[in-house]
Amino acid sequence: MTNNISVYNEIGQLRSVLLHCPGEEIENIVPDYLTRLLFDEIAFMKQAQKEHNQFASILKSEGVEVLYLTELMAEILEIPEVRNQFLEDFMSEGRVATEGLRAALREFFAPMAPLEMVKKCINGVKKTEVKEITKKSLGDMIKNPYPFYLDPIPNMYFQRDPFSSIGRGVTLNVMHSVTRNRETLFAKYLFDHHPRFKNVPRWYNRDKTHSLEGGDELVLSDKVIAIGVSERTDAISIETVAKNILNSDESFETLLAFDIPKTRAYMHLDTVFTMVDHDQFTIYPGIEMPLDVFSIHRGKNNGLEITYEAAKLSDILKKYLKLPAVNLIRCGDGDPIAASREQWNDGSNTLAVSPGKVVCYNRNHVTNEALRRNNIEVLEFDSFELSRGRGGPRCMSMPLLRDKL
Repeated sequence: MTNNISVYNEIGQLRSVLLHCPGEEIENIVPDYLTRLLFDEIAFMKQAQKEHNQFASILKSEGVEVLYLTELMAEILEIPEVRNQFLEDFMSEGRVATEGLRAALREFFAPMAPLEMVKKCINGVKKTEVKEITKKSLGDMIKNPYPFYLDPIPNMYFQRDPFSSIGRGVTLNVMHSVTRNRETLFAKYLFDHHPRFKNVPRWYNRDKTHSLEGGDELVLSDKVIAIGVSERTDAISIETVAKNILNSDESFETLLAFDIPKTRAYMHLDTVFTMVDHDQFTIYPGIEMPLDVFSIHRGKNNGLEITYEAAKLSDILKKYLKLPAVNLIRCGDGDPIAASREQWNDGSNTLAVSPGKVVCYNRNHVTNEALRRNNIEVLEFDSFELSRGRGGPRCMSMPLLRDKL
């Protein structure tokens, strides 16, 4: 099969997308470990699954091929040597250090079919599920009240972050939190072993030292990429991506680095800014005043030229996207109370399925009406539980194929 990554914009007709429907990993979040697992609240799994299925149904009704991470992973784990190596890597990254526990976990996973194994890796492995460790080290003997041998991965339904499609390649990311780094291991195995994704160029790799997360990466056009310098993406990693992409044979000419506030509420650029049409964007007004933007271009000898853009965001976007005008549609319709409330539930985190048609959470009704008033078609779905994870439709989806504009 051919390279099935092609993303040169944020709004072209979406053709193929990668999702993960939340499973029992959501049930394995308990109050004592919320912070460790990067959650503020505990979601109700069955309702979260209903909402995610609504989301997938909307995409399918728009002609989008919906692929699931667990199913793609199960296909490559049919190969015994890949399965064995994945488990060893997964245990290492899950900080399973003693040989006795590793042997017990190998025995635990051995009878599982590939799909069951993938789901169990994501769900987490409780201590009560695993047989007695026969060869114990000191680490195995010390009493530890923590209930898991392998942590659940409840953030896995945010498929935007572990890697990002840019042009015909990907950034294979380094997550800001150790808790989430195992998510990128799944992506690594897909791009190393799945026939659908052979020979995909990598603009960044997970062996790097500085964090980069997909929620900060936006492909505004076939010439312009935007990446947020955020709580979770480091300026150093952005320079690495810029050097690799701008010096490749891709069409991209400019990378815009958006320096956004470093807080959990604004954890990624796409929680405060997304593209909804050729010349229209949603934005959380709270970032407009403190926002600094830097443009990065190819320099001499494969280096970079970095310039501070001393202009309003709308003027910067007009300049680089070559547009006569840009319309910034403000989250909460500009009302500070509505904006703050709806941004917390990802009112600015839209997923475009085609130009001027976006998928949104239904709870952000003020922002959604503002979008409609600006001639954006809004496709809504329920968001009682999914929103508890602090991520919206764009966060939950990784486009693999979009039509060029």
